[in-house]
Amino acid sequence: MPSLPETDRAIISALRGDARMSITQLAQTVGISRTTARTRLEALVAEGRIRRFTVETDVDVEGGIRAITLVELQGSLSRNVIRTLTRIPEVSTIHATNGAWDLVVEIRTDTLANFDLVLRRIREVPGVLNSQSCLLLAPVAG
Repeated sequence: MPSLPETDRAIISALRGDARMSITQLAQTVGISRTTARTRLEALVAEGRIRRFTVETDVDVEGGIRAITLVELQGSLSRNVIRTLTRIPEVSTIHATNGAWDLVVEIRTDTLANFDLVLRRIREVPGVLNSQSCLLLAPVAG
């Protein structure tokens, strides 16, 4: 399947956070009109990009790219960094952690090229000092 437009990625990201939100809430969260939200949502369902409202997307199946990115922060900017990262549609979860890294960020994209773009966006966020990523390959247990 071709790459998703940013609006569609933002819709999927919002629904990952709350798959039961209303069209009005979805439109406000993504920053689009109700009509556009409804049209894009219906198209995502018709195309099979959204299969259930738990949300299960085509990024979750074989062929999608999943990665864990470890992020080192400049302490005084950590809240701004986290706020910025939550606005990146491909960022599915962010965890605080201990040790050498400050955040563990899960990224989901449809292609390696889009994964590369997301990494660049993360590295350009003021307050991000360093990052290291690991692509998730085939599951070996669980």
